[in-house]
Amino acid sequence: MAAIAGIIATSGKGAPDHTAEVEEMLQLMRHRGPDNFTLRTLPDGQGALGMIEINLTPERARGAVATRSPYIVFDGELFNGRADGQTDSELFKEYYLKHGKDCFKLLDGSFSAAIVDGDEAILARDQVGARPVFYAQLNGTLYFSSEMKGLIDHTRYEIDELPPQHYYSTKEGLKKHEPYIPDVPEPGDDLQAAAKILRELLIEAVQKRMRGVKGVSLSGGLDSSIIAAIAKQYNPNLHLFTGTIDSAPGPDLENAILMAKFLGMEHHIYRITDDDLESIVTDAIWYLESFDEDCISGIISNYYVSRMAKDYTDSLFVGEGADELFGGYRMVLKNPRVTSEEQRIQLAQRLLDISYNTALRRLDRAWMANAVDYQTPFLDNKVVAFSQKIPMSWKIYGEKEIEKYILREAFRDMLPEQIANREKLRFAMGVGTDDVTDAMVSKHINPEEIKDRPKTYYGMPFATFKELFYYDEFLKLFPPAYEKQTVRWDPFK
Repeated sequence: MAAIAGIIATSGKGAPDHTAEVEEMLQLMRHRGPDNFTLRTLPDGQGALGMIEINLTPERARGAVATRSPYIVFDGELFNGRADGQTDSELFKEYYLKHGKDCFKLLDGSFSAAIVDGDEAILARDQVGARPVFYAQLNGTLYFSSEMKGLIDHTRYEIDELPPQHYYSTKEGLKKHEPYIPDVPEPGDDLQAAAKILRELLIEAVQKRMRGVKGVSLSGGLDSSIIAAIAKQYNPNLHLFTGTIDSAPGPDLENAILMAKFLGMEHHIYRITDDDLESIVTDAIWYLESFDEDCISGIISNYYVSRMAKDYTDSLFVGEGADELFGGYRMVLKNPRVTSEEQRIQLAQRLLDISYNTALRRLDRAWMANAVDYQTPFLDNKVVAFSQKIPMSWKIYGEKEIEKYILREAFRDMLPEQIANREKLRFAMGVGTDDVTDAMVSKHINPEEIKDRPKTYYGMPFATFKELFYYDEFLKLFPPAYEKQTVRWDPFK
């Protein structure tokens, strides 16, 4: 929905006027919010902060409350009750004024925010972490930005991403805050009864996000098909958007067409050409701010779908989050090196813990590259909380180890049989990206070169020769120290 940025003096001394610098930071992220622009010079030489945003519904627009202290810039969306006409940023400020830093555990939603309260500056992020924020505190000054690129002109070495469920205070440093814990039922010992609860929670999550949404990103997989089927109940006029590699369409396209016909909804398909792939690599790395090959493969199709969708809507649903919550990522969770139920549970938690730096980073950067707001019903706090109560044996089920079994059972009657029973594929395999990008990159770099350069400057081993090429492109755009913010999606690479 937005990008936030700021330069705040924390040494207690008057500082130069940083307004122009903050404006430049925001301009580097203008793709995230081309509609509204807010810039505030703070009194007494304390610095400046600002934000850009997409002009969505009245409650979700104007994510800044910056006329008097505490000054706030906000990226995200809240679902707590509110007074009529109150925006998300105004609601956030109300909670902060009532509860101080304890407010973060009371907020139901997805957010990153910055608060300047007297001589203290605070950055905060919700417990899932779909909305990013990076920061550095140097020589008595705090710099922060939604994306790393906003900090390049200010620090080339010291940079951190604020982790989910944390806040950073210029007085206290980095602190973990209490999570928001919604009240959800226990799953009990009956799988079908638990599936019914899951169904009700996910339908509620879609319903409360309907305002302003005009489409669904439909990959053809189980997760996005479920979201599309639910959303149609509330708005049958939604558009469906799918991407595929034109020269090597994967199985996702066939299933997306099947699902669109099943629902009887208008369906738009972007066929990604070889020229599209050649031209997007540098931009994909610039937007993504990572060189992990799985994340790059994932962002390419999403980027072109978001560009297509922008002609129809500023906000749509995506199916992100279900794999981490319900036992997807078959090739990881069913890896031969995972030999026990305990290891599988630990690995599933690991995938969830790093998702803000992998799956959710790919999601955020792909859609916000074209200023399209993404709604994630699977990451609703109630759905997440209930998923963590469900036994792993109900997620990966039976002798055949059917992944996301309870989710399939919850919505089987709303899907074509082919979709309900479909085996999970890694996204880039489903859309056909992997093989085509392998061939493309081999034209630019000798696959044998990885033997001579097996690691990055800071020691991360390259997974493939393709990643070596992506890393070289990354270094043309970002300082070498920024590579430390890249996290491997696949823990076995």
